[in-house]
Amino acid sequence: MTSSLKSNGETNRDEASRALLEKYEFTSWFYDILDYPWERQYRHWRPLLLEDLGGKVLEAGVGTGRNLRHYPREAHVTGIDLSPGMLSIARRRTKQSVCDVTLLHHDATRLSGVPACQFDWYIATFLYCVLPDAIQPLALSEMVRVLKPGGRFRILEIVYSKDPRRSRRQERLARLVETLYGARFDRHTLQHLRQNGEVEISETRFLKADTYLLIEGYKKKPTDEFSSCVSRAGVTSIPQVPQQADKSAIPQLDM
Repeated sequence: MTSSLKSNGETNRDEASRALLEKYEFTSWFYDILDYPWERQYRHWRPLLLEDLGGKVLEAGVGTGRNLRHYPREAHVTGIDLSPGMLSIARRRTKQSVCDVTLLHHDATRLSGVPACQFDWYIATFLYCVLPDAIQPLALSEMVRVLKPGGRFRILEIVYSKDPRRSRRQERLARLVETLYGARFDRHTLQHLRQNGEVEISETRFLKADTYLLIEGYKKKPTDEFSSCVSRAGVTSIPQVPQQADKSAIPQLDM
């Protein structure tokens, strides 16, 4: 049963990865032109999302490297992407960066070769709206694996508005957006994060209307996980266990 489920998960991942790779390899050479109408808005958000970061940062789905020049000098950034074409453009943008940048060809759902507990930050801007729901838990598991205990994440997504007029406009764009980018407005990223027991969501907020959702949180430390388990079990206090007496301090009787 377990091997069957694992096989299905790997099949979903491989099929999704192939489809996304083909799409982004085709669009990589004109992607920035294609994305220009949206970038006029995103460019104001990028520094706000990135300028306070430090330490070792993993950016998943680095794309053409639009974020790279906004990282502060204190950051050491590793950017990964599935598409070699996108990475080739991102490499040209590293010249605009003031921090150390390393770019790697990797699938966000399978970070083979990336050691565990390496990063202080995990950044993903408009990656998870591209990843099908069936493989999002795999990407989140990899995020958890490579983050240090207490390491933080920021995930920016686009979702369907609850406003009827706005959502109707999104519906008119939905087919075009999926065709060009593989992105959908109905992914369940926040739900997948809530179901992952190894992370804590610290904040969710919208950057514009109720469509551009920023999710922030951190990887739990072992003590956090223990406290969470105790709380779920309904335990409100743990009695102190008396320490054993030091036998060396007890006088020995001659028999």
